[in-house]
Amino acid sequence: MSAAPEPQRLLSDEAYARIERELAKYPADQRQSAVMAALAIAQGEQGWISPEVIRDVAAYLGMRPIAVHEVATFYGMYDTRPVGRHKLAVCTNLPCALRDGVKAGEYLKEKLGIDYGETTPDGLFTLKESECFGACADSPVLLVNNHRMCSFMSNEKLDALIDELKAQG
Repeated sequence: MSAAPEPQRLLSDEAYARIERELAKYPADQRQSAVMAALAIAQGEQGWISPEVIRDVAAYLGMRPIAVHEVATFYGMYDTRPVGRHKLAVCTNLPCALRDGVKAGEYLKEKLGIDYGETTPDGLFTLKESECFGACADSPVLLVNNHRMCSFMSNEKLDALIDELKAQG
């Protein structure tokens, strides 16, 4: 009798090596502790967290897929649907809202022709409403692709950012 085939891996060897580096930070019996890092690595490579990626990460970490799904859907930095090349997350929590965060979001909606949770037809931009980034004094604040924080975003600075990101493709 032959052994069951090994499940197909969806990520690159480099991604699994990075997940292994995260796993090394925790006791061997606590592999689930690396789930957030594993999801971030997977999203960075795949662009979003598909149901297949959730199953793959779950199998790799020895978790139930529903447990990985719960993490992926709880935190706003994970995308469980495809997003544009440039994801713009605008903080509209109360401190930022009081300092023009809502106005910055409205400006971007009009400029890009989309609402929160939507992607431009060219696939370049996805606009999201976000939770606090801990930079309330710098409002309006937005985060580009979960990595680049932009502060004091006036309409002029928003225009310049959009132009810069469009030039990158």
